[in-house]
Amino acid sequence: MQVISGNIRGLKLESIKNPEIRPTKERIKKSLFDILRPKLKNKTFLDLFGGTGQIGIEAFSQGAKKVIIVESSKAHFFVIKRNVSKVKLSKNIEIICSDALDFLNSLKEKIDIIFLDPPYKQISLLNASLEKISQLPFKPEIIVIESLSSENIILNIPNFYLRKKHSYGKIALNLYEKQFLE
Repeated sequence: MQVISGNIRGLKLESIKNPEIRPTKERIKKSLFDILRPKLKNKTFLDLFGGTGQIGIEAFSQGAKKVIIVESSKAHFFVIKRNVSKVKLSKNIEIICSDALDFLNSLKEKIDIIFLDPPYKQISLLNASLEKISQLPFKPEIIVIESLSSENIILNIPNFYLRKKHSYGKIALNLYEKQFLE
């Protein structure tokens, strides 16, 4: 597993042997950042279910001004910490060991792009996270959800629309954008 593009391209990242962790596949990650790259510059990016931290680190490599990676597992948190320690200017990457819902409850700053990749079978955790996001005082511009292709994600956040669902076999990226009203 490595950073695929940007200013730290090729940086090797550590993973963890755990059946609950399934890092985003390289081709899906490449597609995700092909979509997000023009929108990342100088933005704040939140990776809500950090795992190994690869998505947040990739966002930083491709131009995000600040990245926040949230992970509830202490073992995974330390893997993310080791991965981030390999990055120059890592002060712009904040790692938080917290439950996703608790983090969202305490969030006060504006996040521009939120990436959610909760464990696939925990649709209730995804729905609870989306409910918390809908209550944030500052709404993000983009929400990306990695899910099983068979799941029908319902986003009940006013002024957001499903721009596109990109399917990659059993996995899908659901890209929601905020509709700016004139």
